[in-house]
Amino acid sequence: MTATPTPELATSALETPEVGRAVDARVVVAWQRAHDGDESGAPMVVDVRSAAEYEATHVRGSYHVPLATLAEHTSDLATHLEGPVVLVCQSGVRAEQARHHLAAVGLDRAHVLDGGLPAYTAAGGDVVVGARVWALERQVRLVAGVLVLAGLTAGRYLTPKGRLVAGGIGAGLTFSALSDTCAMGAALARLPINRGVTEPGAADTLATLRAGPRGRAR
Repeated sequence: MTATPTPELATSALETPEVGRAVDARVVVAWQRAHDGDESGAPMVVDVRSAAEYEATHVRGSYHVPLATLAEHTSDLATHLEGPVVLVCQSGVRAEQARHHLAAVGLDRAHVLDGGLPAYTAAGGDVVVGARVWALERQVRLVAGVLVLAGLTAGRYLTPKGRLVAGGIGAGLTFSALSDTCAMGAALARLPINRGVTEPGAADTLATLRAGPRGRAR
């Protein structure tokens, strides 16, 4: 069994300037606990998920910077990201995209939380739980699975062309993985259930970052 990292190990891991480093959730939790009450020494946790996902569950004290906002205003936002930065999403995919954007403007202190928010929660991290909304990635898996089953069923009992639906979904998922994009996720994000919480604008996000610990969500 792997031992829980000590605060010293956590410090060493997060201070490493290597671009693209994934950081274990247990390391982040240990680092936060080592700097409990010391805002200047704690890692800056940046959540790049949608507003609905953030409202449902987020790391206590994290900054909410949606991926779309970060991608469009990378340079402006990067100037307000100080110290070790930990990027968080649901699985690590969107956080890795955010890391690429930040690295492109010279910010090499951003780390991706390995395993995303579920790994952080499992490691005993402090999270805030709000209104429950399925994560977009989970919604994508559900819709893709239903469409594949529907296509295969239609192909067996109605018309062989029904199998084309399953093939199309498979091709779409393959392209999504290769291009690191998700058209289905973008479409689902427009549904009312996912738009019940307003996405913060660039000006609001920048204002929160400028305000520092006092301006962020708890």
